[in-house]
Amino acid sequence: MAFDSSAAHSHAVDFLDFSFSGLDLDAAVDAISVRASLDAPFAYVATPNVDHVVGAHADPARHVLYDGAWLTLNDSRVLQSLAARAGLALPLACGSDIAERLFDTVIHRHEPVVIIGGDREGVRELKRRYGLTDVRWHNPPRGLKQNPAAVVAAAQFAAAQRARFTFICVGAPQQEMIAYAIARQGGAIGVGLCVGAALDFLSGRAQRAPGWMRRAGLEWLHRLINEPTRLWKRYLVDGPKVFSLFAAWRASMAAAS
Repeated sequence: MAFDSSAAHSHAVDFLDFSFSGLDLDAAVDAISVRASLDAPFAYVATPNVDHVVGAHADPARHVLYDGAWLTLNDSRVLQSLAARAGLALPLACGSDIAERLFDTVIHRHEPVVIIGGDREGVRELKRRYGLTDVRWHNPPRGLKQNPAAVVAAAQFAAAQRARFTFICVGAPQQEMIAYAIARQGGAIGVGLCVGAALDFLSGRAQRAPGWMRRAGLEWLHRLINEPTRLWKRYLVDGPKVFSLFAAWRASMAAAS
């Protein structure tokens, strides 16, 4: 059965050289749930945040990974705020919230669920928390960006499972590389979700920022405090580059009008 994706893209928002699908959390979960329930070819969901935007600017070749996504959803209140300054309504649909909603309300405890990434203990705890009986886990090696064979192996594993939902949680751009490879090789079904640390939060392996910090756009600060060694460069060096990118983008839009 073919799937009509026009409704999912009817509110596209072009911002900072990304074409966001323009769906909020509720609409995104609805679209993903419907597509996953159809006998349709594999499609994947990308959830860019500031780190993704800055990374794609530094390495424009990454854009093909987002262009190939069925849905590209905004995962950043910072991006939402910047878009508002340019007069654009950019809804928020965080990958962690999407994953939580799917596990809470959509995924059946006995259906196969594919997970790419994470660790054994986290997968075990996720299974326990949600009563999952058929989790199919693949743990790719580190250094995926420099290991095309490992990307292909992960993609082949996911495609062979014939699951409605495949959660790809190895960070950007590695997770988008795997999703792109699954889509390109053909034969796979279901929906792939590139959702970074989402399953770490759901399994309790990592502590998500409290609600007030998320609403204030300070989730990045919570993560920096909890993982300073790993994340200081992302948030203190690379992340602020988004403001200069925004200024340049806004100037180019003004010049073109």
